Amino acid sequence: MSPGGNPFARDAAAQNPSVQEQASAAYARAGSAPDGAEQWQEPVVNDKRRIDPETGAVREAPEQGFAGAAPDGDVDSELATARTALVERTADLQRLKAEFDNYRRRVERDRQATKDSATAAVLLALLPALDDIGRARSHDDLNGTFKFVAEGLENTLGSLGLERFGDQGDAFDPQQHEALVYTSAPGLSGPTCVEVYRAGYRHAGRVLRPAQVVVAESPEGEAAPAAEPAGTAGSGTTETG
Repeated sequence: MSPGGNPFARDAAAQNPSVQEQASAAYARAGSAPDGAEQWQEPVVNDKRRIDPETGAVREAPEQGFAGAAPDGDVDSELATARTALVERTADLQRLKAEFDNYRRRVERDRQATKDSATAAVLLALLPALDDIGRARSHDDLNGTFKFVAEGLENTLGSLGLERFGDQGDAFDPQQHEALVYTSAPGLSGPTCVEVYRAGYRHAGRVLRPAQVVVAESPEGEAAPAAEPAGTAGSGTTETG
């Protein structure tokens, strides 16, 4: 009977360590342990202490490679892929920024157009009052308190961007003038506003109301007056001694 099958033999081996060592040595000489016997192995101890207990010297740390490190070719391929993705994302961000800038400018332009349109509607409704002020001024009836109120109204509307145009002697412009009468007059170089019935107004570069004028032009066959060369008007002959 083998020691593994005899409980008394096992108890004796456990109580006497020398018996276990002798059995291990016998099994080692025989090459293999018999069937049913437990082969005993010495424990493996990994000493990770940085200080050698026998010499007291500092041990050098063992070189440890990076676990799961990829070959150099795979690293280069992943780096190239990451750079390509970075370029694509940068292009996407630049395109989104350009679209947002265009949207912001379009919104600002629409907001300004809405503001100008609302202001123009209010100014257009006040133009008859300005016409009354102009007629009172031409008849010397603009005085006293009414004068201060009228001038204050004109200054306020001017600060909002209202511009008055249409004076006698201006060149006729069909985009800004409304010709009520067309006549002829000598000495004119072209169609000219010779009389203004009603002033015109513009706001933010847009004509709110054209000026109503009388347009005159030189008769057919009459030569237009030639413009004097610059620097010759009023000049005389200078004698040198």
